[in-house]
Amino acid sequence: MTERRKAATRLEIAREAVRLFADRGVAATTADDIAAAAGISQRTLWRYTSSKELCVSPLLTYALDFATALMRSWPRDRSLVEVVAGTPPSLPDAAVDADAKALRDLVLLTRTEPGLRAVWLQVHHDAELVFAEIIAERTGHGPGDLEPRVQATVLNGALRIAVEQWAWSTDAQRTSLSRTLHRALGIARSGLSV
Repeated sequence: MTERRKAATRLEIAREAVRLFADRGVAATTADDIAAAAGISQRTLWRYTSSKELCVSPLLTYALDFATALMRSWPRDRSLVEVVAGTPPSLPDAAVDADAKALRDLVLLTRTEPGLRAVWLQVHHDAELVFAEIIAERTGHGPGDLEPRVQATVLNGALRIAVEQWAWSTDAQRTSLSRTLHRALGIARSGLSV
């Protein structure tokens, strides 16, 4: 099976898991339910994930992978600040448009489902390590040095809070995810100069 097909299967499993979790709750949803909804056997499901809560990870990592790829491909002669400040507000939507409802449902569930909240926080923790590595490569620091770790934490925190703000707001308050991300990154960019 190609990596692309495996990624598509993981994403389909994630979509179905979120749909079932939103309809029934995590406790009332079994691995058999998720496997059947995704059109695979339970044995195949366990090849892709080690718990039913972890099934949702691909929905959470999709946009973070997009941000990571953008940061990695950004020209070295241009500051990463330009990625934050200069990226058009509509650009990140390409990474999440197809799954916006599933992502919103999932992030809403992180408020009440501790297992999903743990996955949400773990995905962001893992992304933070990658962001620190990218920043370190660009600045000549080690990824464990204080500067890239703090910068990665600020970036990661802005991304996480933006998605939560978007998902948790009411329809009347909600703007597009890309605009919320862009606004949060602008706030992070300005830092603590208050």
